[in-house]
Amino acid sequence: MPIPPSLRALLRTVPTLAPVSNRAVLSVSGSQATEFLNGLLASSVQGKQTYGAFLHAQGRVLYDAFMYNSPTPSLSSPGPTYLIEYDPTPSEAPTLISLLKRYLLRSKVRIRDVSEEWDVWAAWGSEGTRETREWNWARSGAVEPVWQASECPWGTENGTILDRRAPGMGKRMLVRKGDTPADASTHDLADKDAYLLHRIMHGVPEGSVDIQPMHAFPIESNLDAMGGLDFRKGCYVGQELTVRTYHTGVVRKRILPVHISSPASLPPYMSIKPSISSTTDNTAVKTPRLRGSSTLLSTIATSGIGSSVGLALVRLEHLRPGIALETGEEEQSWKVEPWWADWWPEQPPDEVDDLNSLT
Repeated sequence: MPIPPSLRALLRTVPTLAPVSNRAVLSVSGSQATEFLNGLLASSVQGKQTYGAFLHAQGRVLYDAFMYNSPTPSLSSPGPTYLIEYDPTPSEAPTLISLLKRYLLRSKVRIRDVSEEWDVWAAWGSEGTRETREWNWARSGAVEPVWQASECPWGTENGTILDRRAPGMGKRMLVRKGDTPADASTHDLADKDAYLLHRIMHGVPEGSVDIQPMHAFPIESNLDAMGGLDFRKGCYVGQELTVRTYHTGVVRKRILPVHISSPASLPPYMSIKPSISSTTDNTAVKTPRLRGSSTLLSTIATSGIGSSVGLALVRLEHLRPGIALETGEEEQSWKVEPWWADWWPEQPPDEVDDLNSLT
C-alpha cells in the first residue's frame, strides 16, 4: 500500500523551516550524567546525540525524547551536559523531571528544567541525494536500521540533530528562546501545522498524542524502525519486555499514516472499526475473523482535497485484502485508508511466512 497518488502533492519538498510546538527541555549534567541516562533511555547513550524513549518497568512508553549535546556546556558542573527534548503534556505518567529524580539517588548528576531558554525548530527539504539504509529484521516483525560502526547517525553538531527517524525528515534544532534559526535565510518559513503534516506524511509518530504515555508499546509505536531502541545494550528500565518481544513475540500493530474521508481534523483515540468489504464478481472474499479495532491518533485537515490525513495505530491483520476500515458512528462515519510510508522497509518473504505462522 504505497502513498495514494492524490496525496503525494502534500509532501513539501522545498527547503522549509517550522517551529515544533509544545516541547519542553531538561538539562542533565554532571560527571555521571552519561551512565545515569544510559540506564534509563532505551537507546544507547555514549556521549553522542541520540533519539530514544523512557519506558516504565512493564515496557510501555512514558516519553519519546531527543537527547542533544548542549551547545553551551555548564561551567558550574563537571562532565557532559545533555539537553532532553520531550512532550510535557500532562498525562497518567509522572513528569519527566520527577521520573529522573526518582532514579537520581547519589549520582553526581544535576537536573534542571531549561524550557524557558530554548525553542525547538525543524528544517527539511534541503537534503541531497535520497537516503538508502540497511535494515535488520527480527522474526517477531520488529525492524531496526543498521548504522555503520563509524557513523554518528544523529549528527555531531551540538544542539542540532539529524532527524534519522525516517528518510526525508531533515534536522531538528534547539534555538535560544526568541531567536530565529540561521536557516531562515535559505528556507521558507512555515507554521507548526506544516511540521505536523510533514511528519504524518512520513509516518513518524511523536509526543503524547501518537505515543500515549503508559499505554503505548515501543515497537508498535515504530520506535524500533525509527532508531529509538537498542536491543543489544545493557540493562535499562523496561528492557526485559522490550527485548523479549523482539526475540520471541509478534508485532501485531503498527502506527501508519492514514487518509480519512472527513473534511476536518478528528479528535484522537477514535476507534477504527474493520468490516468485510463488498464481494467482487459474486465471489466472497476469504478473510480471517476480524478481531479488535485500530485507533486514530493525530490528524490534520488538508486544503484542496477536502479530506484529512493522520496517523493511526493499526492492527496489521486489518490490512489484508477484503477488509475496509471506518471511524465514527453509524449516523456519521468516515472511510479510513492506511498506507505504508515510502521509506518503510519491505520484510523478507521468509520472515513474513514465519510471522504468519505465529498469528
